[in-house]
Amino acid sequence: MDNQPDYKFNEGALIQELKEYIDSTYGGHYSKNKFQSTEFISDCGHGIGFSIGNILKYAQRYGRKGHRIDHRKDLMKVLHYAIIALSEHDKTKEEEEDLWTIEQVEADADNEEGPW
Repeated sequence: MDNQPDYKFNEGALIQELKEYIDSTYGGHYSKNKFQSTEFISDCGHGIGFSIGNILKYAQRYGRKGHRIDHRKDLMKVLHYAIIALSEHDKTKEEEEDLWTIEQVEADADNEEGPW
């Protein structure tokens, strides 16, 4: 028995195609020496802005540059940058939670009476 939903908009095939597109960016000109420029931008703390900026760029360019196949590629880029933005969002949340935990531990330590 197949547990796949009865997709109405071809989501299963499109998600697979998106995965293949993303996989291709790791071996193409987007990746030099096994690093993507997006990684460096993210490491500098600009990942969410960079991702959202690219989502806007490719969404606004859709239908205006090239041919129908290029328009489709723009949509794939929007989706890819949206996934990167989700990752950046989650990473920021984890960093905030880590910071809160560190601050809480330090505050608790300051409030404890030492052996002296």
